[in-house]
Amino acid sequence: MENLLEIKDVSNVLGGTLIHEHLNLEVKKGTIMAIIGSSGAGKTTLLQNLLMLLKPTQGSIHMFGEDIVSCSEKVAQQVRQRFGVMFQQCALFSNLTVLENILFPIKQFSRLDSDFAKSLGMLKIRLAGLPESAAHKYPSELSGGMLKRAAAARAIALDPELLLLDEPTSGLDPKSTVDFDDLIMQLRDMLGLTIVMITHDVHSLFHVANQVAFLGEKQVLACGTLKEVKQNPHPLIQSYFGES
Repeated sequence: MENLLEIKDVSNVLGGTLIHEHLNLEVKKGTIMAIIGSSGAGKTTLLQNLLMLLKPTQGSIHMFGEDIVSCSEKVAQQVRQRFGVMFQQCALFSNLTVLENILFPIKQFSRLDSDFAKSLGMLKIRLAGLPESAAHKYPSELSGGMLKRAAAARAIALDPELLLLDEPTSGLDPKSTVDFDDLIMQLRDMLGLTIVMITHDVHSLFHVANQVAFLGEKQVLACGTLKEVKQNPHPLIQSYFGES
């Protein structure tokens, strides 16, 4: 199975502080990879690297075969259209309805006529498990679970190959967490997605992830199935799961 994402020898220095040092990670196509680690391990910094919001101090990141660290802006823009992102706080435009939020990237990156774009937006709403009535609601009118689903619908608006999720179940009650975990797996299966998720939710690790990468000491300390990672004797890993 081919690697959709390859992070090689990546180091990040922020404000004079070394966050990552020679970090390496591979994500194969079709995988749901969970990136975990204690607070301060650099999970958010790594996500910013993947989103091309922060260029690493050293190393390469190949996504879809393109080195997103050194590529041209034209190539970077093409790569951005091939992944979707769901932020921890959802980051929906508060003055736009759910449908308008989903249509925003569609209008920005395609030339579809208005009626077809709206039909596509409604399809994404249904795929995210929302009722069609949610299309014309504003983010402030949605429950926490519905808000997460609306953000997921926008993340898949452009039919991405890769989905990047930042703490996708943060703030949800246990039932909503289980339902959203189920949605993640359904989207992976229906759309053939590869998913990389930053999470601290142990339930999601058991229920969703088929690969886990543990960040610590500025590197990936362990990567494999959850069982394999939990069996790693490193004190940081044992402490992490002992507290979970």
